[in-house]
Amino acid sequence: MDYVSIPEERLGVLIGPGGGTKRRIENRGNVKLDIEGNSVCVSGEGVNAWRARDVVQAIGRGFNPDYAILLFNEDYVFELVNLGDFGTEKAWSRLRGRVIGEGGRSKRFIEKASGAALSVYGKTIAFVGAYDDVHLAREAVAMLLSGAKHGSVRRFMERENKRRFEEKE
Repeated sequence: MDYVSIPEERLGVLIGPGGGTKRRIENRGNVKLDIEGNSVCVSGEGVNAWRARDVVQAIGRGFNPDYAILLFNEDYVFELVNLGDFGTEKAWSRLRGRVIGEGGRSKRFIEKASGAALSVYGKTIAFVGAYDDVHLAREAVAMLLSGAKHGSVRRFMERENKRRFEEKE
């Protein structure tokens, strides 16, 4: 049994119209979700209970439920970066802005170049995708949060994608 706290404004998304999203997670993971306030208790056995917890966390961190449910796929992972690791609360807005970029360009580039999805929400940045994709996206975000220039991060990702492509050949 695991407990997950999610923001109150995301509870409706977790439950879904007529409770449909909640039922879908319960059925897919063979788990039971009990919601009290903003705390969600995930009861179940095995790896699917662990994955259901990640699905609930992903929805809580701003992901669309249809995308978050992909975490039941064994190739997908969920990771979270806390902005508190990179600066004080006063700096969080600036840090979020660095990751999102003007008009969302930086976030879109990282998602396209890595293959992982990002959600910038509150004091966190969340990632969903295949392990290697999430690793690359997380590294790019960490570079931005540590002050690297956007152009440097872009070149880094292009080099990494070239290396990844050559490894597949």
